[in-house]
Amino acid sequence: MSQREEVSPELLPVRLDEAGVEVEYADGRTVFYHGVPEAVEGTVSCAPGKEVHVLVTSPDEREGVLVYVNDRTTDADILRSTGVGRVMLERGERTDVFPGVSVGVAEYRVTVEADPAAARGRVFVFAEDEMSEQSYEFVG
Repeated sequence: MSQREEVSPELLPVRLDEAGVEVEYADGRTVFYHGVPEAVEGTVSCAPGKEVHVLVTSPDEREGVLVYVNDRTTDADILRSTGVGRVMLERGERTDVFPGVSVGVAEYRVTVEADPAAARGRVFVFAEDEMSEQSYEFVG
């Protein structure tokens, strides 16, 4: 049981509404990302120290995959039971997490690049810590 092991994501139910984005984990629990995401193009650079989650929906927006980037606290068995994936990157590394979506680490910032047309769904980034949440949606 490693807390730093990469985990492949599963397809999870997603609900989008005016108040935010809800994802239902494979174990039946849900997470709700509050607010209307800020529309962005190309790249999102998240502040150092933020927990970064990337959600890519299916074309019908009813399901999607959720990936945590460099999460060092959640046990791999817990991630597997919830259906959430995890990628671990060193500074300077970059990887594709889904067609049209890549994540990387530049200095101490996680960066996400996405092309929604190539992803064939909506692409969201959630960056949060104990003090604040930011949410972004890639457009155009």
